Amino acid sequence: MASKKVKLTLVRSLIGLSPKQEATVKALGLRRMHRSVTHDDTPDIRGMIARVPHVLKVSHEA
Repeated sequence: MASKKVKLTLVRSLIGLSPKQEATVKALGLRRMHRSVTHDDTPDIRGMIARVPHVLKVSHEA
């Protein structure tokens, strides 16, 4: 059984974010705007997304 994936794209700049929010985005593997990364859809990743939803675009992959 294949695990579900979630694709994250950074749509806003890290400038102006708190240091904790900036660290969360970088821990997700996003460094530059309009770049995307794919992660397994786990509770840990979901929690990180919930901390910075205003700078990410989230789409689901099969």
